[in-house]
Amino acid sequence: MKKTLLIFICFPLLIYSQEDLLEEIDTDSTGTQHTTAAFKGLKIVNFESTKLVAKKELTFIVSHRFGSLKNGIDTFFGLDEAVTRLNFVYGISDAINISVSRSSFLKIYEASIKYRLIRQEDNGFPFTIVGYNTILVNTALDKENLPLIEFIDRLGYTAQLLISRKIDTNFSVELAPTFFHDNYVSINEQDNSQFALGLGGRYKLNKRWSINADYGFHLNRANNSPFKNPLSIGIDIETGGHVFQMHFSNAQAMNTNGFLGQGNGDWSDGNLFFGFNLSRRF
Repeated sequence: MKKTLLIFICFPLLIYSQEDLLEEIDTDSTGTQHTTAAFKGLKIVNFESTKLVAKKELTFIVSHRFGSLKNGIDTFFGLDEAVTRLNFVYGISDAINISVSRSSFLKIYEASIKYRLIRQEDNGFPFTIVGYNTILVNTALDKENLPLIEFIDRLGYTAQLLISRKIDTNFSVELAPTFFHDNYVSINEQDNSQFALGLGGRYKLNKRWSINADYGFHLNRANNSPFKNPLSIGIDIETGGHVFQMHFSNAQAMNTNGFLGQGNGDWSDGNLFFGFNLSRRF
């Protein structure tokens, strides 16, 4: 089963390595006008958006998520319990991105590929569809507490389909059916293979500001699980071609398996995490 999942996750890498297919994706011989800028950031808040970086462009993203605001001054409103994610994203082409990242949440290393399948057209196809696949390594699992653990137990996988539509100049929405798998789960009744449906949107307030939100419906969470569905709300500020994102979420993890499977905050009692993303293009 694990080998099958690995092949499934890596399959897009094999398909999109063919040069002729790259050329087909990058070439628009029909003169069709495509809808642009459904989202300005690579993420809506937690969920990936359908935006990709340009060909031969390298983007470095520093993502920071403070600890819970609920503890107040005892943890300096979460500053003492902050986690950071460093992420490099490179555009192989305008339609294919690869990335590597490291997060201090569970000391996770992650590699991913993001690839556009089809674009929304002004007077044609109504959606942009993007695939997103990741493989991660959880290096925080302790050998002393889990003496039988092997390297393969540290692995996790994600497969997502991102479907967005720019409704009008100001409003865009996205649907994200998601499969994710962790070879090790801490909840006894939790299936290793998990399913979720993400819903997100962006509303443009003016030329440089927008409000963003996303929510993840976990579809097979264990009954005894203490974790919650992630709800996140944020502001995007566009400055000189860069996007600065600030947000609140009830999930501290910033990788897909983490915020969907292990979000432990609760909006109803103020157990929230403030965070931001800073990006730099090269």
